[in-house]
Amino acid sequence: MADRLRSATSPYLRQHADNPVDWWPWSEAAFAEARRRDVPVLLSVGYAACHWCHVMAHESFEDDEVAAVINEHFVPIKVDREERPDVDAVYMAATTAMTGQGGWPMTAFLTPDAEAFHCGTYFPREQFLEVLGAVRDAWADARDAVTQRAGAVTEAIARTTSGMPAAPLDDAELAAAVQTLRGEADTTHGGFGGAPKFPPSMTLDHLLRHHARTGDPAALEMVERTCTAMARGGIYDQLGGGFARYAVDAAWVVPHFEKMLADNAQLLGVYARWWRATGSPLAERVAQETAGFILRDLATSSRGFASSLDADTVVDGRGVEGLTYVWTPAQLREVLGNDDGDRAAQVLGVTEQGTFEHGTSTLQMPTDPDPQWWADVRARLRIARLERPQPHRDDKVVTAWNGIAIATLADAGAMMDQPLWVAAARHCASFLLAEHVVEGRLRRASRGGLVGDAPAVAADHGDLARGLLCLHQATGEAQWLDSAVQLLDTAIELFAAEDGSFYDVGSDAERLVVRTRDPSDGPEPSGQSAMAEALFTAAALTGSERYRRLAEDAVRASGTLARRAPRFAGGVLAAAEALADGPRQVAVVGARAGGDGGVLLDASRAGIGVRHVDDDVGSGRAAELLHAARRAHTAGAVVVPGMPDMSGVPLLADRQLVDGEPAAYVCRGFVCDRPVTTPEELTAVLER
Repeated sequence: MADRLRSATSPYLRQHADNPVDWWPWSEAAFAEARRRDVPVLLSVGYAACHWCHVMAHESFEDDEVAAVINEHFVPIKVDREERPDVDAVYMAATTAMTGQGGWPMTAFLTPDAEAFHCGTYFPREQFLEVLGAVRDAWADARDAVTQRAGAVTEAIARTTSGMPAAPLDDAELAAAVQTLRGEADTTHGGFGGAPKFPPSMTLDHLLRHHARTGDPAALEMVERTCTAMARGGIYDQLGGGFARYAVDAAWVVPHFEKMLADNAQLLGVYARWWRATGSPLAERVAQETAGFILRDLATSSRGFASSLDADTVVDGRGVEGLTYVWTPAQLREVLGNDDGDRAAQVLGVTEQGTFEHGTSTLQMPTDPDPQWWADVRARLRIARLERPQPHRDDKVVTAWNGIAIATLADAGAMMDQPLWVAAARHCASFLLAEHVVEGRLRRASRGGLVGDAPAVAADHGDLARGLLCLHQATGEAQWLDSAVQLLDTAIELFAAEDGSFYDVGSDAERLVVRTRDPSDGPEPSGQSAMAEALFTAAALTGSERYRRLAEDAVRASGTLARRAPRFAGGVLAAAEALADGPRQVAVVGARAGGDGGVLLDASRAGIGVRHVDDDVGSGRAAELLHAARRAHTAGAVVVPGMPDMSGVPLLADRQLVDGEPAAYVCRGFVCDRPVTTPEELTAVLER
């Protein structure tokens, strides 16, 4: 049997290298083999942290009898959805069209021309054998019906990629979107809708921007209720920081235990901006702990960030979901002693009956315990947990998700005076630009410093560009703005559609049966919303009318979706709020850029030695102005520090010191106020 997966950059594919199934990676060679043998293709799509993907692998793909049927009658192809989101998007659309729902593992049967004719998700072993037999027989005995069905499915998918009618998002429509969200909000447990519940990161950012722009208390109330419930629930790792992918219940008690970079990077930003808006101690703590999780558990030797930690912990060759994270009262007493163990059980909601499986409980924190006691107990429990078997880490470095991490580490690091976060963002950006750009074309992913072949999609370009733009604002360094502009210009050429929307895949990419353009946001930003946000930010930082027009066109192209289903358009609604607010531009003149970006933080708060101008008084004043600008609760203002007329930084052009002292220049909608020289004046201008 050929060993085709062992050299893959995807850990998920490598996990299947020893299966008795004769797997192929997605390739033209696999479809050529299906045509040569005149057999259908079995396409299996999943990802490394997926619990049910592992279950189906153990039940079926590691089973000799199932493998024999697959190998004799099909050409099996294994795809990592995180590495090939373009392939995943096409066949998830087919799965949804056929079954009314989707998910992973995704199981699709294709013709040798790559058209889907039967799809599903997880199949138990016996049912899977029945499906394999039925598809085999249909291919042999009813070929015409199979090919007709495949053609009809492809036509149905193609219709979904034609785009929605453009619609503006004016003040009235933005207010209506918030009203719709109020009707869908869970007023008891936070979040929106019922179980399962995913953290609605982009919607929360949208609501924070709406509150900043309008002062609408209902928007902030939805944010506070949801963020509080998640932070105090079992979906949040009370010991190690960071969030699980989603909760299986409406009250956020029991998570699906995988921990994803994309989720945690976005939530770091949400909690930092909630803290900025309200000063909430809970928001500050969760932001700091989530950043700690990312830097501690997801950092790689390349200085990029790994994709995820698995939901399962492997024990004796079998994956057990949540094993690392759940506790019983007896286990708490064993680590902490009887008194502290019983108290911890009460504080953390650990009961004899259990909130999870087999009498175990997830850890919740409905109220804050004594800080000194909790710091000691938390440390002891973390040490004990590290002695347990740990979940596998998918150390694949995905461009889009690392772009989100760069953006939030830079933004939150500058906002919360955390120079190490900014430095980590800078190192990650340097790695991606050096290694993920091959012959001028951005790639999707790498592993162990080896970049994969799959080209980057629209979301990769938009998310990385936004990350570079945030890093430019945190450090004042022109190189990040220059790289972001180059990336956006390439993305416009590769992905832009005539109606203002963006295709998911580039014009130079492998041709699949359809070219998708899905504007809806899921757990991470769509390519469309990522591009809208990046273009708006670039327009504000450069003054480019072209970028602003393209951002406005992208928002209008998603307008119908945002009006009908704002929960699935949080990214574009956030961009629309920022557009409606200005844009707001703040240039702090008198702050000297340099090094790892940490030099631009408030020296007194960050504990670092900095000279922003040539005297200590000026240094302090520049720091105070920068601090006020970064802490202002705005709907997407850009803030750039630097010296007058700094090369390569448009917002600093013709901006001088005032009477030799640092000053802040504030513009809104390209109309500028007089420069101000005190943080009180600056705060007053930004809060107007």
